[in-house]
Amino acid sequence: MDPKAVKSDLVLILDFGSQYTHLITRRIRALSVFSLCISGTSPLSSITSLNPKVVILSGGPHSVHSNDSPSFAEGFVDWAQSNGVFVLGICYGLQLLVQRLGGEVRVGEKQEYGRMDIEVEKNCGIFGGKKVGDKQVVWMSHGDEAARLPDGFKVVARSQQGAVAAVEDRGRKFYGLQYHPESEGTPGSLSQTFRVAAHSMLALGRAWETALSGDNTFGCWGLVTHSPEGMETLRYFLFDVCGVNAGWKMEDVMDEEIEVINNTVAPDDHVICALSGGVDSTVAATLVHKAIGDRLHCVFVDNGLLRYKERERVMETFERDLHLPVTCVDASEQFLSKLRGVVDPEMKRKIIGKEFICIFDAFAHELEQKVGKKPAFLVQGTLYPDVIESCPPPGSGRTHSHTIKSHHNVGGLPKDMKLKLIEPLKLLFKDEVRQLGRILKVPEPFLKRHPFPGPGLAVRVLGDVTEGNALDIVRQVDEIFIQSIKDAGIYDSIWQAFAVFLPVKSVGVQGDQRTHSYVVTLRAVTSQDGMTADWYCFENSFLKEVSQKICNNVRGVNRVTLDITSKPPSTIEWE
Repeated sequence: MDPKAVKSDLVLILDFGSQYTHLITRRIRALSVFSLCISGTSPLSSITSLNPKVVILSGGPHSVHSNDSPSFAEGFVDWAQSNGVFVLGICYGLQLLVQRLGGEVRVGEKQEYGRMDIEVEKNCGIFGGKKVGDKQVVWMSHGDEAARLPDGFKVVARSQQGAVAAVEDRGRKFYGLQYHPESEGTPGSLSQTFRVAAHSMLALGRAWETALSGDNTFGCWGLVTHSPEGMETLRYFLFDVCGVNAGWKMEDVMDEEIEVINNTVAPDDHVICALSGGVDSTVAATLVHKAIGDRLHCVFVDNGLLRYKERERVMETFERDLHLPVTCVDASEQFLSKLRGVVDPEMKRKIIGKEFICIFDAFAHELEQKVGKKPAFLVQGTLYPDVIESCPPPGSGRTHSHTIKSHHNVGGLPKDMKLKLIEPLKLLFKDEVRQLGRILKVPEPFLKRHPFPGPGLAVRVLGDVTEGNALDIVRQVDEIFIQSIKDAGIYDSIWQAFAVFLPVKSVGVQGDQRTHSYVVTLRAVTSQDGMTADWYCFENSFLKEVSQKICNNVRGVNRVTLDITSKPPSTIEWE
């Protein structure tokens, strides 16, 4: 997808390392405005080549006083001013803007973290739709504060402690918010919140009063309303202040991607697509197939790390519902032999990525014998979160990412790969991919499938995946867990659910005998895009029933645990 071809003004986010940066991108796209996120330290040429109408400077964990604090490129301010580009600094971005324009930032007398009231002092610019004296609750997260503003700037809102909360220089089109408008909340968790809260009220007693008072002590409730009016502030800024044109639609994305594919792939070229059975690769394959027809050759690899009966189920879906040309390759022994004895999760990903490419190269060679020309391209369903999580935060001192994980589509690919990549979804989030899939008429049940990692069960078996019967155990446990979720009618309410095998044994009593068997854990989360997630709150009766089914039906397991960790601090997958 070429950002310059999008039928919408571009809002470009310069990322300085905030955990909320991806949320800004998501919030803006939800307004039908195309937004992209690039490193805050990108060269000026990278910014100007995208021709943005608005640039947002994100927050970040740094202090502008640190010698190694990241900053935008030299000449950025002059370029923005001379081209009439609107600039909005958020948190660290505001402080950076103030300091670089000649103002003063200092350590605040009172640091501000969490929810806080702010009051509008001037109803102009970003608060043009407000009245002087209007208050709103926002999410603060800063220790430094703007003490003296650059020439031309005015304070338009302050916190209840008197700190600068919003500033603007309307003449130069520079604006700043000391809080995070993008951290508006976690949509979709309300019904779950009240269902679980009601279920737990009697058991938790006073804890219910605590939850109602706003002290979200129990992560189980997970309803976060950090800056309740944040979305409206962003909307007013983009449309009323900046005059942004909202014209970004998924239909346009589809048409543009088809055009890009046709311009990339020559009329006599053939293309291989790596199908995993997941939503991402399936939508990518369907899109490419729409563009080039039968010159697309899909391959589904059974790497020995699939879920229970995954191969049979996925191949049936491909043939019956999607009508895609798919070849199934059984490479179980090839993968498992290379993984034998490997316990490091990052090494597992690298090995799996390399073996996949070996398979694709061999498939390409066979295809060359068949069609008379060697395929030149490989299609992958890489998404925007995959790219983001494989790239580094600015100011980390690394030219590449402080890697959360090496995605097999991104960091796990060998440098000497012979096939060139086509990644039509790499600027889209998961929910956007599902929208695109609906337009392409991919069956709804397939689009609603929970994500499954490319490395498969290798990242859901901690330790050596080939040791003992770990893979068989996790397959059986996962099948019971997922089927129970479907039977309970809550599958679509959960972003992702799965079982994890732990290389830990515990003492139990089964059949009046002492056992020494493995421990498994269950994981289920709610999310919008996989970048952040809350753990899903099951009713106690459901957990009790699932635990009994697992211990009664899966030999080698005598203890079931539940993962109740959000992301952050954990990742969704266990690795």
